[in-house]
Amino acid sequence: MAEHDSDREDREPDEKGVPFDEDAAWQAIVAGYGDEPADPPGAKPFKPVEDLALPEMDAPGLSTDDSGQPRPGRPLGSSVSFAPGVGPRDYTTPEPSEGDFDEDDEGHFVPPEPPPLPTSDTTARFAWLGVVGGPILLMLAVLLGWEMTWWLTTLCIGGFLGGFATLVARMRTGDDDDVDPGTGAVV
Repeated sequence: MAEHDSDREDREPDEKGVPFDEDAAWQAIVAGYGDEPADPPGAKPFKPVEDLALPEMDAPGLSTDDSGQPRPGRPLGSSVSFAPGVGPRDYTTPEPSEGDFDEDDEGHFVPPEPPPLPTSDTTARFAWLGVVGGPILLMLAVLLGWEMTWWLTTLCIGGFLGGFATLVARMRTGDDDDVDPGTGAVV
C-alpha cells in the first residue's frame, strides 16, 4: 500500500537531523549493479555443482576411515549422467539367429497376408462421389468465383444429399439371417 505525504507528516523520522541523499543512494545502486550481494551472517554457502551428489562433510553420522579422516560416502541416488550419444536409449538388441531357438520355440512370428479389400459396386461408388465431390465442387466454385447457376447448385447440394441418403439406406442393420448374434467373440 502506498504511503501519502500527509501520512508522513504525523510520524517522526527514524534518524533526526540526517537528511536522506537520494542521489547518493542511486549512485550506490548503480555502482553495485552486477555484483552479488554478501550472504547474511550465519548463512551456509551453496555447494558447487560438482559436489551436489555428495553428502555434506559436517553432517552427523558421517563415516570415517581408520585414520580418523572423514571419507566421502557414495553419491546419492539418481546422479548417473551419460555422455552425449551414449546411454540406455541408444541400446540396440542383437538380431536373433536360428541358433537362439530351442525345439519348443516356434521362431519369429510372421503374420499371414491380410484378406483383400472387398470390392464395391457401382451404386456405392457414385454415392461416395456425391458425398465427397459435391462439397469439393461447391468450394471450388466459390474460390474461383464461378457464377452459381441453378444446375451447379443442384449438382453440388443434390449430389451430397443423394449420396448420403444412398449410403445410409444401404447400411447393414445387423438383422442378417446368416449371423447368429449369440456366438460372441471367436478366437
